[in-house]
Amino acid sequence: MNLSGSNFKKILITLCTVVLFYEALENIGNIVSFVNKLIVLVFPFLLGGAMAFIINVPMRKIEKHLFKKSKYRKIAGVRRGVALVTTIIAFVFIIFFALKIVIPEITDTVIEVSEKLPAAFDRFSNKLEKLSEKYPEVEAFILDVEVDWGKVIDVVASNLKNGAGLFLSSGIGIISSLISGVASFVIGLVFAIYILIQKEKLANQAKQVLYAFLSKEKVAKIINVCTISNKTFSSFLSGQCLEACILGVLFFVTMSIIGLPYALMMGVVIAITALIPIVGAFIGCFIGAILILIDSPMQALVFVIMFLILQQIEGNLIYPYVVGNSVGLPSIWVLVAVTIGGNLMGVLGMIIFIPICSIAYALFRELVKKRLAERNIKVE
Repeated sequence: MNLSGSNFKKILITLCTVVLFYEALENIGNIVSFVNKLIVLVFPFLLGGAMAFIINVPMRKIEKHLFKKSKYRKIAGVRRGVALVTTIIAFVFIIFFALKIVIPEITDTVIEVSEKLPAAFDRFSNKLEKLSEKYPEVEAFILDVEVDWGKVIDVVASNLKNGAGLFLSSGIGIISSLISGVASFVIGLVFAIYILIQKEKLANQAKQVLYAFLSKEKVAKIINVCTISNKTFSSFLSGQCLEACILGVLFFVTMSIIGLPYALMMGVVIAITALIPIVGAFIGCFIGAILILIDSPMQALVFVIMFLILQQIEGNLIYPYVVGNSVGLPSIWVLVAVTIGGNLMGVLGMIIFIPICSIAYALFRELVKKRLAERNIKVE
């Protein structure tokens, strides 16, 4: 059997692929361990890239409208620096404003709960006494139960001893993770600032690398995908923030009209948690219901009913049109993207799968239009 050079090359590549795949399966544990170590190593830079992308969305708009009628308009470095500093200050102010509203309210609520616990315990004791008077057989059954208190004390002491050791080790682990997290954040922030200052230069260098190793057609396709991805993720981020602000204001206004407590705090909490697509507001609902339940169970019920109504408005009107339209993804596919992303990757999947599905939708739409044009088929 005669084999041409191209066929022999294909067979060789296939055999090498099969061997590498088999070796990968045999050493899957080592590969996973290596990947985890690599992720830990590059995590600060991945975090910096994500921070740069998020900061770049408002910074780009600020830079565009900065110094329109000033001589500094032509000095790109000045505009870039002022826009970057302004954006970072705005982010810090928003975070500080949110914490200043939420933390004092939570502190006051904890103090209020601690003050109301003795009275609640007394009410609970009175109810138990009334139940024991109404159902004496239950009281007799409880009194007849024999408990070896010595064994109970030994078990409790043993658990406390083990718990103290676990608490100490977990405390050391928490401190270590906190220091590592702060270091990663600082490195990521410095890396993000460098990317934002040099973004045009870095983009040009990346293009040079692509053109050096790939054909012009492949480079054009890669640049097209990157352009669509950047536009889609930027639009999604803007739409998600706008939707969260709308929902937060809607809750604040509605709670103020109804007369429910913690209106301002819950508006902020709902706005923050609503950054998680679809299900984030339910987290805010749980927090609000617990806080309001301390004051009045009836008001907590009213809050839950109000939340369900506003959630229907948000889920069927605000979110699909604000976020869906901003990324060019139909409403039904927004729901599909959130469902699939949540099942695969949890909260992170919910956040990133909408723009990913939007990119796939846009690319597939372009491919369909191209194939129809090649076949001279016009579809209304």
